[in-house]
Amino acid sequence: MPDVKAPTDSLDARAKVLLKTLVECYIAEGQPVGSRSLSRQSGLELSPATIRNVMADLEEHGFVASPHTSAGRIPTARGYRIFVDSLLTVQPMEQAKVRELEYRLQPNDPARMISSASQLLSQLTQFAGVVVAARKDNTKIRQIEFVSLSDTRVLLIIVTTSGDVQNRILFTRRSYSASELTTAANYLNHHCAGLSFSEMLGRLQAELVALQGDMSELMNGAIAAGQEAMNEARDTSYVVSGEGNLLEIEDLSSNMSRLRDLFRLFEQKSGLIQLLDISNRADGVQIFIGSESGIASLDECSVVTAPYEVDGELVGTVGVIGPTRMAYERVIPIVDITARLLTSALSHHNN
Repeated sequence: MPDVKAPTDSLDARAKVLLKTLVECYIAEGQPVGSRSLSRQSGLELSPATIRNVMADLEEHGFVASPHTSAGRIPTARGYRIFVDSLLTVQPMEQAKVRELEYRLQPNDPARMISSASQLLSQLTQFAGVVVAARKDNTKIRQIEFVSLSDTRVLLIIVTTSGDVQNRILFTRRSYSASELTTAANYLNHHCAGLSFSEMLGRLQAELVALQGDMSELMNGAIAAGQEAMNEARDTSYVVSGEGNLLEIEDLSSNMSRLRDLFRLFEQKSGLIQLLDISNRADGVQIFIGSESGIASLDECSVVTAPYEVDGELVGTVGVIGPTRMAYERVIPIVDITARLLTSALSHHNN
């Protein structure tokens, strides 16, 4: 991901104060900001002519723009970027809301935690909340169990290091005793704990040939079913909540064509998952403003993301999708704390 930070060395202290004031006023009111408002809100004792000159310079640098219908100015994506990187004062979350998040992210059901995190992000920001779980290609095996269901049906239970539990039914050519199933499970757990299913297959390929035919059938069935379960989990490891909130935001709803593209993005998932995978490699909160995401349907949106971990290993990303005119100082800590609490809850569940 290229460095998208806007250069600030070309702006003096006065220009930075006026740009910060303009962005804050526009986020709060949604209207182009004129020189009189900037003079009053900035606290700078500057003449209207001086403010107009500074605004002209900011516009020349591409930080603000002048809508045709107004004498005031609005921030551009570049203006938002310099604001977020250099001028923003983040507001800490109220402790009552932090405690509510902790309560609702209980470490008892990983799948429910992912869904709850997405819903909480949406409710707290009134935008769309999204959570992407780990790409299952790298999911490691924690434990495997076999349970006999009937003469020719065996339940395969897979527990991963990220806390996911997958169940699959294996259809076998003969019945297996409880001791045989225990022996098979012990063998796999001894040789394969901490491996992905592809690594497990590579390690056991030679050994499977040497195993007795019937036991080899059970082992091969476990590998194939497990790989299938992980692939399916990967397809459903994306949860988005609160898309309807975006219909209420005038900045987005005024362009129904763009809004349709945005909802299509939510349905297709792949582009957004790719963006959040990039975020998963970042250190802490990352913000994509407008076209920085590289996804056309997000050109009028901002995406605020943060990775979460399980036992020190990055396994997924949480995020909020909303208009570029969002209260970044409020959204950033919500995303950051949700990622931290999800990390804590999932790691606690895993121990």
